[in-house]
Amino acid sequence: MSTELHILMWSVILALGHLTIASAASTKVRGIKWNLSPRDKTEPALTGFAGRADRAFQNFKETFPLFVAAVVINEFAARSTGQISPMSPIGAHLYFWARALYLPLYLAGIPVVRTLVWLVSLVGILLVLSSAVLGMT
Repeated sequence: MSTELHILMWSVILALGHLTIASAASTKVRGIKWNLSPRDKTEPALTGFAGRADRAFQNFKETFPLFVAAVVINEFAARSTGQISPMSPIGAHLYFWARALYLPLYLAGIPVVRTLVWLVSLVGILLVLSSAVLGMT
């Protein structure tokens, strides 16, 4: 398994961590009855820790498909051309570790640094994708 696919696997585990934390925090605020309901009624917005956990998870879900696509494209490009860029594993690691750091920063309510860490994760995606693009040319 390539480094990028290995990191993708760990990113799925990180996504499950996001989901678990956000769900548990939401249930703590809204109650188990709401969690088990069809959720037809609009509940008040989550605030505090639960709100931050939910927003961090939503943010993860915005970048994760881009990372998955970049890794898959890179894998196909590497297999079809036989060229492997050293920047792609670095990008995968940047994405994962930045996203892993992003969660506690967001949960703690730390501004600015959180945004910089998000930018590092974006650079990671771009490195993986650029490796694929450069490998196909």
